Amino acid sequence: MITLTHAATQRINKNIQRRGAGVGIRLGVRTTGCSGLAYTIEYVDNYTAQLGDTNYAQPDFCVLVDAKSQAYLLGMTVDYVRKGLNEGFEFVNPNERDRCGCGVSFRV
Repeated sequence: MITLTHAATQRINKNIQRRGAGVGIRLGVRTTGCSGLAYTIEYVDNYTAQLGDTNYAQPDFCVLVDAKSQAYLLGMTVDYVRKGLNEGFEFVNPNERDRCGCGVSFRV
């Protein structure tokens, strides 16, 4: 299960409306950084599920996760936070063992 906070849900809905198109987001991980993995989020313009995708459907949009990323993201909460002048999506993942000092990548 992947959970989105109210703030994250509002931001995703706002971004989809601003874009003028879209049915949801795709969450995943990619290999990068000093700790090995980084979170990815991209907007999906049409629902074209790929083999092995899981859809964590929300009332207003879909949240797709590919099969490779599923094991890394299970139990994660996605939030949208503002800290000072910075704002963005924050990933709270119980599977993380370590995060690099700059906060870009993580290890499970």
